[in-house]
Amino acid sequence: MIHTLINIVLESKELFLEGYNAKKEVSYKGTVDLVTQYDVAVEKMLTQKLQEAFSDFTVVGEESTAEIFHPAKAIYIDPIDGTTNFVHGIPFCAISVGIWEDGKPLAGVVYNPVLDELFTAQAGGGAFLNGQQIFVSQQREFQQSLIATGFPYTKVEKGKDYHWVLQTMANILPLTRDIRRLGSASLDLCYVAQGKFEVYYECNLKPWDVAAGLLIVQEAGGKITNGKGEHYTIGEPILVSSNGFVHESILQNME
Repeated sequence: MIHTLINIVLESKELFLEGYNAKKEVSYKGTVDLVTQYDVAVEKMLTQKLQEAFSDFTVVGEESTAEIFHPAKAIYIDPIDGTTNFVHGIPFCAISVGIWEDGKPLAGVVYNPVLDELFTAQAGGGAFLNGQQIFVSQQREFQQSLIATGFPYTKVEKGKDYHWVLQTMANILPLTRDIRRLGSASLDLCYVAQGKFEVYYECNLKPWDVAAGLLIVQEAGGKITNGKGEHYTIGEPILVSSNGFVHESILQNME
């Protein structure tokens, strides 16, 4: 399964890079939620090949799914995670594909063609970057931990989510080495798996944002929960990922 998935994702490399280097036609799904013709084209290419290879699975894609649903056998696609970065020529953007069955991840691939970073995992088989096994950080001190987060598109409304983000950052920033916001949830998760970040947390993530990355974190030895420290179910309001050692510290300071 994983080798077939990797090959399909890699076949989208040239189209992704063509778009990254081209002038984009930008449209808006929301006030600041961008989409380009390449988001649509990459998803279309992936969907066709995935449906051929995994005919008993249902594809749930960011650009083609009108309403989020969770089939028993699902393939979640984010054709360009980090579209804002993609549009602005910032190299933190990726293709993310996760295969799930009965609410559990089976395989995941996150590929950044710009930096040629290929993160992969299959349930029970470990996590890898360009074929080399990766593991989470061994840092146990929260004060020495580097944290990643993101901002929800609902920030423009200055509602509950907006205030939660600001308050959480205010709580956490003085207690850690620093906070980063790179703009791609799938890559943030992979960087936790690789040991670059000790923690990544965010609210209002969509299934295709995390379907591949959370498996990669788990297979690298990391921990995934919801905001209460309980089992994370895809689509929940808050996702918290870490190396495991500082997980309780991040949870205690999120309120």
